[in-house]
Amino acid sequence: MPAKTILAIDNGTQSVRAILFDLDGEIVAKSQIHLDEYHSTQPGWHEHDPEGWWQAVCEACQGLWTQPGVNKDGVQGVAVTTQRGTVVSLDAQGKPLRPAITWLDQRVTDQLPRVGPWWRAAFRLAGLSATIDTFRSQAEINWIRAEQREIWDSTDKFLLLSGWLNYRLCGRFVDSAAAQVGYVPFDYKRHRWAGKRDWKWQALAIEPSMLPELAPPGSRIGAIDAQAAAATGIPAGTPLLAAAADKACEVIGAGCIEPHVGCLSYGTTATINTTGRRYVEVTRFIPPYPAAIPGAYSTEVQIFRGFWMVSWFKEQFGHHERARALAEDVAPERLFDELAAAVPPGAMGLMLQPYWTPGIKVPGPEAKGAIIGFGDVHTRAHMYRAILEGLAYALREGKERIERRSGVAITELRVSGGGSQSDAAMQLTADIFGLPTARPHLYETSALGAAIDAAVGLGLYPDFASAVQAMTRVGKVFEPVAANRAIYDRLYREVYRRMYGRLQPMYRRIAAITGYPAPR
Repeated sequence: MPAKTILAIDNGTQSVRAILFDLDGEIVAKSQIHLDEYHSTQPGWHEHDPEGWWQAVCEACQGLWTQPGVNKDGVQGVAVTTQRGTVVSLDAQGKPLRPAITWLDQRVTDQLPRVGPWWRAAFRLAGLSATIDTFRSQAEINWIRAEQREIWDSTDKFLLLSGWLNYRLCGRFVDSAAAQVGYVPFDYKRHRWAGKRDWKWQALAIEPSMLPELAPPGSRIGAIDAQAAAATGIPAGTPLLAAAADKACEVIGAGCIEPHVGCLSYGTTATINTTGRRYVEVTRFIPPYPAAIPGAYSTEVQIFRGFWMVSWFKEQFGHHERARALAEDVAPERLFDELAAAVPPGAMGLMLQPYWTPGIKVPGPEAKGAIIGFGDVHTRAHMYRAILEGLAYALREGKERIERRSGVAITELRVSGGGSQSDAAMQLTADIFGLPTARPHLYETSALGAAIDAAVGLGLYPDFASAVQAMTRVGKVFEPVAANRAIYDRLYREVYRRMYGRLQPMYRRIAAITGYPAPR
């Protein structure tokens, strides 16, 4: 009998990965297809061909079956996790009507659906009018109805990316409730579509019939159909299980299922999350997202352009390290780690506020990035370390907000995402937070979280606690260095926490004078 494995499909922003896990949470085989088909026909737009993602999934899956030791007959089930907030419009035949609008897209519309007077009055009394207007203006379905009415009229289904891939795999319009992170009429407290009287049905130009059926994470939602089997090589009839959005899967894949364990994600968007059974709004009236465990919530504070900033630095200022890496046949990340390690904690006074993309409430829509403290001693290395430190400062601020709202102290950290592979980033994170900071036993925590959902749904483990215990482990642990912690604590309390309040009025004046960023 072939060894039992679970296939996790992880459709991220930069690549699609098909990964086979065994029941101990170890990778049996991995196939990765990099994505380079994003396009932008207008400034701030970010689109991708939905069929391109599906073809990448097929190619990634087919890449598994030729690897040594892989037996497709051992695959017990399949689960999908994807980037959040990316939407696909389909016609009545299930064909895409236009390119998908991704989570990075910044288009807005001022042609908004009308919200009834009672709701408008309630929002005004709660001080939420501007927040709700931002929600309506950024909703992709509202832009489609305003700017591409013929597309909206032909839209039979409006899916998140996870729903699109589930449909291609099993032929049903069904998605995980834990994947619903985006501008859709979702009830974040009850984890189902909003009730018919909910304000979101008025704020969004969407009809109930456009939405997929929802299922809790870990439940069976279908089986691989004949067409998908031919395209992917996955045996027809293999169970398809509901997983969750990539960040939610990342959290349980890092072993963070208790509210005292903070999960930092050093990915394109940097986040800090905790998992718990209590509904806690870290920012008032901004709901927690669904966790990858049924009935649980994932509190989250995010830095929208998180480790994207590291990629930006490498592209703009890292030519020397990249060329050297090619010449010496070493990973460029090792050289960038050396760059950061050559600079003392605090980057000799260079401080960075990582709001390269504005927020909705904290930070507000006026926010911008800032670097202060430049002197003639500073080099590219100081700037690189200041980016890493600035992201950690912002996430420490998020940790403190979560603690205040939840009443639970975060006493240990796990770090996942691309940035977790940097020893320099891990050590300065431990120093800035003043907490033991662990790297999970493997890098692919998002896919592992999806595999955990599938393992429980298939009955391979009796519950999520036992599955997480069996399939996740702590790797290297970084302990805070007392001297570094003292420096960082003063810089955080005396400088970083004051930066946004001092700079906020100037951000507003910059926007008023230059017109950038445009009102959202």
